[in-house]
Amino acid sequence: MSTSKKFAAVTGAGSGIGRAAAIALAASGFTVALMGRRDEPLRETKAVIENAGGDAYVVAANVADERSVEAAFAQISREFGRLDVLFNNAGRNAGAVALEEYPLDFWNDVVATNLTGVFLCARAAWRIMKNQTPQGGRIINNGSLSAHSPRPNTIAYTATKHAVSGITKSLALDGRAYRIACSQIDIGNAATPLTERMTRGVLQADGNMAPEARIDVSHVANAVAHIASLPLEANVLNMTVMATTMPFVGRG
Repeated sequence: MSTSKKFAAVTGAGSGIGRAAAIALAASGFTVALMGRRDEPLRETKAVIENAGGDAYVVAANVADERSVEAAFAQISREFGRLDVLFNNAGRNAGAVALEEYPLDFWNDVVATNLTGVFLCARAAWRIMKNQTPQGGRIINNGSLSAHSPRPNTIAYTATKHAVSGITKSLALDGRAYRIACSQIDIGNAATPLTERMTRGVLQADGNMAPEARIDVSHVANAVAHIASLPLEANVLNMTVMATTMPFVGRG
């Protein structure tokens, strides 16, 4: 496989931030593996990319399942011959639930997707990047503003996003020996179906309900593409992309 080509994988590429990032990466010259559980949304993303002249492949994957992840990255290795970038994007939202009512099954499901899934995909990508020639690559983890500050009654989501920050730092440190860079992008209120509720009002730290500003998801996608396009001697360890007026900085 020609090393002049660039290859990326995006988890959760069937919708929202994942779809937008996959499209932006393809527009930047990457051939993109579109990873996710549902075939139809992935094929819709693939069609958008190909209609714009890009290259994309659909790869079935459940990030919370080890065998599924291993099979998916084995397919990527066969199809591409190498992997330059992983956007570790797949995750699940978790609505506000009071701690005393928090079901263990709900906790386990959030952890499986938002934390274990990030680990499994990073490990699989790492193995490819470490052993390929030229050696190296870049892993970009989708964090959240919740990696820094929680919303009310979101203990599982907040815990997993704090843990993703630990994974990012560990990968950034351990990757030095193998030319593997690791970044984290923390996103605040990108305009996707998951954040539609923000426009109607969400619970604030002071107990009030208030609507929040959102930003077009293209701004996030372009940021991912920028990080992905950096040479491996340069890294954006942490980036925050957020709606300017949302209540994150300060006591609002």
